[in-house]
Amino acid sequence: MAGFFLVEAAAAFVTGSLALLSDAGHMLTDVVGLGMALAAVRLGMRGSARPHRSFGWYRAEILAALVNSALLLGVAVYVLIAAAGRLTDPPDISPGPMLVVGLLGLGVAATSIVLLHPGQRESLNLRGAYLEVLADALGSLGVVTAAVILWTTGWPYADPLFAGAIGVFIVPRALRLGRESLRVLLQAAPSHLAPDAVRRDLASIDGVVDVHDVHAWTLTSGMEVVSAHVMVSADTDGHEVLDRARALLVERYAVEHATVQVEPETHEGCERLTW
Repeated sequence: MAGFFLVEAAAAFVTGSLALLSDAGHMLTDVVGLGMALAAVRLGMRGSARPHRSFGWYRAEILAALVNSALLLGVAVYVLIAAAGRLTDPPDISPGPMLVVGLLGLGVAATSIVLLHPGQRESLNLRGAYLEVLADALGSLGVVTAAVILWTTGWPYADPLFAGAIGVFIVPRALRLGRESLRVLLQAAPSHLAPDAVRRDLASIDGVVDVHDVHAWTLTSGMEVVSAHVMVSADTDGHEVLDRARALLVERYAVEHATVQVEPETHEGCERLTW
């Protein structure tokens, strides 16, 4: 993919095609994004020997996805500005080389889609890379369509219009990836893990009289974490409540990493926080 980016960028320079240049810029973000995704996954798997990194390098994936989002947005803004400028003064473009390179780009993107599809549902970073490559395929399709229109009709506005369409297509996907990344970095509760629902479910366990200080967040893709204080009546076996609470979180919310603090009913003070 990195090699084809150079081919596409050179072809955009030779042909003068903005659609081809936008597709090349998008492919560059793919190359950078996939490189960061690979590095982040390797870091996450390696973990950390340093005690102050108690969660290792798992968050590296989310940081990479956020950078990826910014790169995508930057490419889209540049293309939209350039496309608007070319609508007033469209340059002469060579459609033949543009068509050939567009078809080659479509083949490269299609191959990448097949390779990334299995893992994109499990990783936010891979999902970002998958969306980029999918947009790349549509971008290459736009390049091919613009080249065909130029070749058959000579209409000069086909190139900037399709380039602008590629930019418009990229923007919402970049914003969505950035929003999902920020949601994780700000430790917001996952959509399927509402703290109020978790509190109600834990409170329904026999012997539990109160549940407070419930937190739910995502560490990295597919790794949700929950912490909660569970207060039990004096005659309740705390070990049994703990086992049931952990089983409930696994079965109902697929949370395998949970910190559940079991407190006797007579205990006071834990529900009061200074922040």
